[in-house]
Amino acid sequence: MSDLNKLTIAEARDQLRAKEITSQELTQSCLSAIDGADALGAFVHKTHDLAMSQAQAADARLAAGDAPDMCGIPLGIKDLFCTKGVDSQAASRILQGFKPEYESTVSQNLLDAGTVMLGKLNMDEFAMGSSNETSVYGNAINPWKVDDRALTPGGSSGGSAAAVAADLCLAATGTDTGGSIRQPAAFTGIVGIKPTYGRCSRWGVVAFASSLDQAGPMTKTVRDSAIMLEAMCGHDPKDSTSADLPVPNFEAMLTGDIRGKKIGIPKEYRMEGMPAEIEALWSQGADMLRDAGAEIVDISLPHTKYALPAYYVIAPAEASSNLARYDGVRFGHRATLAAGDGITEMYEKTRAEGFGPEVQRRIMIGTYVLSAGFYDAYYNRARRVRTLIKKDFEDVFATGVDAILTPATPSAAFGLGEMTDADPVQMYLNDVFTVTVNLAGLPGISVPTGLDSTGLPLGLQLIGRPWEEGDLLNTAHVLEQAAGFVAKPQKWW
Repeated sequence: MSDLNKLTIAEARDQLRAKEITSQELTQSCLSAIDGADALGAFVHKTHDLAMSQAQAADARLAAGDAPDMCGIPLGIKDLFCTKGVDSQAASRILQGFKPEYESTVSQNLLDAGTVMLGKLNMDEFAMGSSNETSVYGNAINPWKVDDRALTPGGSSGGSAAAVAADLCLAATGTDTGGSIRQPAAFTGIVGIKPTYGRCSRWGVVAFASSLDQAGPMTKTVRDSAIMLEAMCGHDPKDSTSADLPVPNFEAMLTGDIRGKKIGIPKEYRMEGMPAEIEALWSQGADMLRDAGAEIVDISLPHTKYALPAYYVIAPAEASSNLARYDGVRFGHRATLAAGDGITEMYEKTRAEGFGPEVQRRIMIGTYVLSAGFYDAYYNRARRVRTLIKKDFEDVFATGVDAILTPATPSAAFGLGEMTDADPVQMYLNDVFTVTVNLAGLPGISVPTGLDSTGLPLGLQLIGRPWEEGDLLNTAHVLEQAAGFVAKPQKWW
């Protein structure tokens, strides 16, 4: 029973329904794994008692025959999701001690489906980062290791990726603003899908950039992502950007048949200086899909080269607006004031103490590009570029292309500390293959497909048509089966 935490969602669901195991046994196995993995820094708030009570309730539902697919499945929840009565800090000092009186819609949907919350997961502060090094809790560490180097699990959903890869939970929630599900998934050898913007409610998810943020599952397999995504999404009247569309049975769409599908290979993603291993893996992925009956076609997304600068204008601008609400007045951290300090000093000291350097950097960039003299030169121009990037994808899909295959990241996981002291732009370049998907509001998925020469996982990304996550998951399923990736990190923690 001690290895139950290594099950996939699909395996656990089938064993729970067959009464071969109980949710309480499954949950206890995960909790034991979590308690033995503090060295990974993945879980930052553990909820053992709550998890066991939820597992007991799930077992009762299973016994009564009232059990959705996710019933009894133990999950980790990214610290960006508000969870009722449980610390929800967005990995920031400024939200220290904040225990919401409400549950985010996504986590409530999962609770309604009978899932078990094991605790809250580490992340970059306010989801701003690509390495999990901006967290107030300290960084999470990738369970994959080479030569005793501590590697990043990616960001911002680094704790979620590390926890799933190390089998501390069966799956986890993540959020993706510019690649924060897909990049960490690629770095840790798991699957991560960012759904179409509007597919999952943003209500109760601490906002970074409201026109880009989207929640999604991080799982061990594509099938697990299909099962979990169905439970997470759905229309939410509390979120004006939530789409009022039916939620399909994504798992039923995993037919394994992609004959006749057109898969596009964008020439603009062949970046100068791309490692040969990434280039080779990309070619192999295309061959795998071709062998499965798909047609591989060359495509052009001409405005790709402007995506990173546009993203790093739009996202900080929205962050500057969203983070203005953290002032020490109503909740979270408040600075100690000196005699004679007024409200202005309270705001200044609280925000200086509460926000980390990367968050402060992005707030200042965002405030600058929104200021009167620069609004048109930066923000409006970035918005126009975003429209052109979206049109590039629309034009490609109009030619009959069903999905687009690209690398997920420009490299395998890098060492902690290797990029933080350098030019921050070097860190931002990690998002080069992922930000276009957020700017265009499309679904994208990262699938582990191989190992580099040092034995670290590498992922490929598939980008789909809007609202066609089922087709995207099916293509990803075919790629996953063809790649046959089964490698796991050797336990060192």
